[in-house]
Amino acid sequence: MMKKVLAGALAAAMCIGMVTPAFADDLQIAFSQIGQESDWRTANTDSINGTIEAHEGWTLVYDDAQQKQENQIKALRNFITQGVDYILFTGVVSTGWEEVLAEVNEAEIPLILIDRLPDCIDDIDYVAAFGGDFVEEGRRQVAWAGEYLKSVGRGDEEVNVVIMEGTTGASAQTGRTEGNLAALEEYPNMKLVGQQTGNFTRAEGQAVMESWLKSIDDIDVLIAQNDDMALGAIDAIKAAGKVPGEDIIIVGCDSVKAAFEAIVAGEMNATIECTPLYGPFVEKTIEALENGEEMNKEIVHPEEGVYDMDGGIDLGTVVSVAAKDVIDERIY
Repeated sequence: MMKKVLAGALAAAMCIGMVTPAFADDLQIAFSQIGQESDWRTANTDSINGTIEAHEGWTLVYDDAQQKQENQIKALRNFITQGVDYILFTGVVSTGWEEVLAEVNEAEIPLILIDRLPDCIDDIDYVAAFGGDFVEEGRRQVAWAGEYLKSVGRGDEEVNVVIMEGTTGASAQTGRTEGNLAALEEYPNMKLVGQQTGNFTRAEGQAVMESWLKSIDDIDVLIAQNDDMALGAIDAIKAAGKVPGEDIIIVGCDSVKAAFEAIVAGEMNATIECTPLYGPFVEKTIEALENGEEMNKEIVHPEEGVYDMDGGIDLGTVVSVAAKDVIDERIY
């Protein structure tokens, strides 16, 4: 199994101060994006597309799959037919990519994997891969809630927890769910009473929360696998006459600016970072490859934080930071 650590060679290639000699112009760089289901995804698209479009000599070939795997498979085959120079790929789900990615390999088009990585990653050729550590993000969500409950004297109190999952089968969903459930075993006072997908969208997050509030007598903690679902849930909680952030502790994921604003307003308690800003990674990687450098195939995980109301919650791997102290720096 491939080690999930920051690859030294790629880190060097991404160093801001690195001087790169001239490389080939007129590159066609194709990007198969899953869609625009959330603020995070929009920021991810803007970062990558904007970086490519701003680079002299590079042409962007972009396809929005609208959350449909069949659209992505068609797009990848169109990229092959067009004879693009690089393909950037993030899959809407984890499975079902073996055949089409083998076709990309057969066409000898360098493949760069971004964000949601396919489960066939060990069986395909790619030049670089980078994305969030979804299992760790899920672990941090539950660990933050558990440590926060201890800090306010509720560490021994039995609390009811619901997990709002992302798109079923997406690597972000499967990884975060794995991390969520593993962490719950470390906090025996936290009882799972609901688990359902909200498809990473605000509208479905609101609908799922509305259903839970009608069918579950008492909800103490909401773990939402992205911020958009958490923000939708906040609307449902308020409509039900409850106080989000107080009556129900809410932990999101992604750390978009709207989540920071909700934390500062007291309506959300914490968000776990998963950066969407992969444009600079893509740029430095392609520049390095064009200069003849070989990338290490280890998965690169950017350093990411945890943000909450006051900061100081120790999760072992990271200590939380107060959202109000960094909100002005958040650009997405």
